[in-house]
Amino acid sequence: MATALAVAAPGSIAGVAVADTLPVPTASPTSATGSTAEWTTRILAPGVEVRTGTLRNAAASPRWTVNVQAPVEARFTGAPAWAPVGTESWALETADTLRTAGFTPTVRPIPWPDYSDTPGGLMGVRVRIGAYVKRSTANSIAARVTEAGFRTAVDWTGYDADQLADLQNVHVAVIDPHTFSGSITATHEGNVTDRRQTSSVAAKLGSLVGVNGGFFITSDADGVQGVPAGISAYDGELASMAVGSRTALILADGGRHNRIADLTTTVTARAGRSSYDVQGINRTPGLVRDCGRPGGQPTAEPRQDVTCTEADDLVGFTSEYVHELPTGPGVQVVLNSRNRVVSTGSRGGAVPPGHTVLQGTGLAADWLTSHAEVGRKVSVRKVIRDTDGHRVRLGADDSIVSAAPTLVKDGRIHIDAAAEGVVDPADLSFGYTWANKRQPRTMAGLDQQGRLLLVTVDGRLSGGSEGFTLTEGAAFMQSLGAVQAMSLDGGGSTAMAVDGALVNRPSDATGERPVGDTVQVLPALPVATGPRSSSPKVPLESGIAE
Repeated sequence: MATALAVAAPGSIAGVAVADTLPVPTASPTSATGSTAEWTTRILAPGVEVRTGTLRNAAASPRWTVNVQAPVEARFTGAPAWAPVGTESWALETADTLRTAGFTPTVRPIPWPDYSDTPGGLMGVRVRIGAYVKRSTANSIAARVTEAGFRTAVDWTGYDADQLADLQNVHVAVIDPHTFSGSITATHEGNVTDRRQTSSVAAKLGSLVGVNGGFFITSDADGVQGVPAGISAYDGELASMAVGSRTALILADGGRHNRIADLTTTVTARAGRSSYDVQGINRTPGLVRDCGRPGGQPTAEPRQDVTCTEADDLVGFTSEYVHELPTGPGVQVVLNSRNRVVSTGSRGGAVPPGHTVLQGTGLAADWLTSHAEVGRKVSVRKVIRDTDGHRVRLGADDSIVSAAPTLVKDGRIHIDAAAEGVVDPADLSFGYTWANKRQPRTMAGLDQQGRLLLVTVDGRLSGGSEGFTLTEGAAFMQSLGAVQAMSLDGGGSTAMAVDGALVNRPSDATGERPVGDTVQVLPALPVATGPRSSSPKVPLESGIAE
């Protein structure tokens, strides 16, 4: 049997020094001899430009390979699962068995990426067979390995963090709020239950630049498609609640004052002296996409692409829920604009104009039955806070879009991948490919001068581009001068539109994906109205629809 394996350091990441003018990376985030970059710049308006880059590495030589999967146990369910890496003892024993069966495996230790909240050192050991120009050849070998009793996956080595990237196609939009006279906003077009392509929203609004926004529901099994999975706010109104403490882009005063922060939400319904915690806004009671709410099963922690359940769930619905209300066991209460109960009954129907709705299941339904009689006042107090405990108050021109994880904090790479639920050190079957391999990514950042950076990188070989890992994305944002940066939704959702036309190459085989919310950079209205004034910040305490 082979001797113990040493953990190799991952490829170094190159940054570019911050300057008064936004730096342009001269090569791929992964440093290596042979890295080249070609950039073009397009000025769309004073204070708005888009840079298009093609990053290449002549030393890269990606191939198709067969990855032998390691058996693991899913953390919460205890069910059998499979991971791309396993323990050292598993890897060495597996390699010996493969050799006996006539294969020639390679064994490589894989270190933890540079996340801020995961263990250092060895993450696991990878076992692979071969390097093939054609995927069909790798598929044929994988079938033979499977017949020999192993679980396999066919991988492209160009997606590996420990290998050089061959090609990365990048778009960088830079918006300077000190110069730009228009506005920047997150929008769901007035309906959180709708899905639209980023470019179609941009074209409709006459946007200079648009990118996809936060995570959202994509399957009817998880609720209503399009509904945000995490905190969102549009036109100063909270449209969905946070799932744990996750990163968010806050666009204040129409994008004049922006910041990135981890946000939490607390919403409370009160009738007289009695109160009950609201756990959701504009989502199906009992279903919490990406988890992260108290009482959730199997976890109250954020968990990417997992839908948790809530037995005793109180959910509010606003006018932005333009869809049939969820039906099922429980109680429904309709409130007028003065927060007086105008009707109670079974769940269903629609949100009446100028009204809001509360739906309760389990103990929450019992509370509504006992305290929300017709004619009684039921107020709903909503509080948004950052991790410093500071209250985030929304004005009419404010919006919020959220995803995960944080990439850069105070100028340093700071990827809280475990805390935001995109990886799990106790379960390597969860999040490995999403976080640790190159993927299409959409990212947002702020530099020292307050400029907003909206960035996309194509991936999954769309146009040949391989994407970024989370750590590469963080390093790239830092190289642009970002002192704060976060990941927005990525994968097949990644899209950027310029002047209403799609400029990147989305990875879905069907083309550009309809998404939930988007971030749009809107030109100033052609009307001279004098100096722009900020909207007052008002607490959202008296009703969900306020």
